[in-house]
Amino acid sequence: MTRLTMTKIARNLATAVLFATLLAAPARAQEVRAGDLVITQAWSRATPGGAKVAGGYLTIENKGTAADRLIGGSVDVAARVEVHEMAMNNGVMTMRQLDSGLAIEPGKTVKLAPGGYHLMMQDLKGSLKQGDKLPVTLQFEKAGKVQVTFAVQGVGAQAPGGAAPMDMKKMPDHSGMKM
Repeated sequence: MTRLTMTKIARNLATAVLFATLLAAPARAQEVRAGDLVITQAWSRATPGGAKVAGGYLTIENKGTAADRLIGGSVDVAARVEVHEMAMNNGVMTMRQLDSGLAIEPGKTVKLAPGGYHLMMQDLKGSLKQGDKLPVTLQFEKAGKVQVTFAVQGVGAQAPGGAAPMDMKKMPDHSGMKM
């Protein structure tokens, strides 16, 4: 092949890779404001058929000067939504409902994520499917009811984009690749 043909192939390949990367990028995360609270990165995991519970995860930032408290919520696909905490105690994983809710202190950010604080959707009426958008009403002590849409990720997702954050140090180095 000629050098000109190789250059065109390389340019087309680079364009295709860029286009594929843009398509694969997660959609811009929803941001919901409720008074001084800013809610972002709301997501859940797909559930296998017959599952009766699902977790809900999100980030809540309190930009105000007064504390608020997440006390629960509601969703059409479940009988109830509770605030839970998962923790390791003496090598044993425990999970418990936070009966008085989760405090969101002023100037602080609270992240609900796998392995820690989370919403527990109890007595599911159907499966959550990857790609679904799940409307959830959160209940705060002061901000009241707040409508948020949870993006349903894959069954084993660990983060809102569908996977654990990538460790760039473990990525192969292709900088010396010839085209």
